[in-house]
This record gives sequence, structure tokens and C-alpha cells, in this order.
Amino acid sequence: MTTAIRVAVIDDHPLFREGVTRSLSEIDGFEIVAEGSSAEDALRIAEQLKPHIMLMDISMPGGGLNAIPLILAKAPMQKIVMLTVSEASDDVTAALGQGAKGYVLKGIGSRALADVIRTVASGESYVTPTLSAKLLSSRSPASANQFELVASLTSREQEVLQLVASGMSNKLIARKLDLQEKTVKHHMTQIMTKLGVTNRTEAAMVWRDAIDQRAQ
Repeated sequence: MTTAIRVAVIDDHPLFREGVTRSLSEIDGFEIVAEGSSAEDALRIAEQLKPHIMLMDISMPGGGLNAIPLILAKAPMQKIVMLTVSEASDDVTAALGQGAKGYVLKGIGSRALADVIRTVASGESYVTPTLSAKLLSSRSPASANQFELVASLTSREQEVLQLVASGMSNKLIARKLDLQEKTVKHHMTQIMTKLGVTNRTEAAMVWRDAIDQRAQ
């Protein structure tokens, strides 16, 4: 029997928090271990209960963004997914930079949210595709030659990176390319090493920059 993914939900709006908790509880493979409404609650829950995934809002007492480094200092293995209404690129960048593994908008459906949680629990990062696109379009041109960086990748790595930039998870990429998911993860490790980036969003940014450079 597969171990359930243990989830904590931190949000200062009780009705929303209860809705998320109820929805996930009705989906097989999830266990809600705690609820909270503040950065202080999030820190306590991470330390004491060690959930696999912590869903956390940005706008709450103590501040969700402020809470990320405090949580990771006490519980370095904690995977945090921001679940918020904020579409601001600065918030996305700050959350990922502080160590969050996911960034999702509150309009997401329960089944899609469950998929995101599974993705992050498996070791991947996830950012709502529309927000990834905003980050890419607002990013200033990098000084490094991104085209040359992408050209250093193998043809298979380029194929994987293109699909990552389109918003696909490792699982979906594996299905599309008829590969094992662990093989895709290996390719992603190699891609990030060669590109000098630390997460999927940054890798996708390099891909977009390379495409832009080639078009010029």
C-alpha cells in the first residue's frame, strides 16, 4: 500500500482552508495532518509534525514569504507550495528564491491541486504555467549566451527542456517520450547542471532566452 502524502494547510481564511482540507481528504492518497492560519502556526507544524507538503498562503499573519526561510531553517526537508491569489512576478520570484517548491493560484481545482502536490512530493518543482510565462516575458536579457548553453545539451536533453518550458511535469514528459520517469529526472539533473540553474523555472527561462536569441 502506498504511503499517503501528509499535507498541512496554512491559510487565514477558515472557509477556504476547510474547503481545501475537505477536497484533499476525499482524494485517495492524501492525509491532512494539520491546519494553521499564520506564519507562527506554519513554523510550529513544520517542526513538530513534519508534513510531506505544506500548502501556505502569502497573505496571512506573519507573512507567507517571511515564513519560508524560517521554516526551512528549522525543517530543511520541508516542501512548501504557495497557494495564493497573488500573480505578481515579484512574489513568485521571491517564493522560489526563498526555497518554495511550488507556486499555485487559488483558482485551481482540487484534482489539479492533488496532481501538483504529487509532483512536488516526488521531488519536482511546479509553477502555474501562466505565471511561468509571465516570469519569462518579464525577465531581462541575460548577459550569458543562452543559445550556446542550450546548444551544449544533447538532442534528448533539448527535447526534455522544451517540454519542461511548456509546463509539463516529469511524469507527462516520460509518457510523451516513452521514457521511464527516473530517466527524465536524470536528464533534468544533467540539464540544470549544464545550464548552471537550480530549478525547472530557471531552466525554462534559459530555453526561452535561447529561442529569443536565435530569432534575432
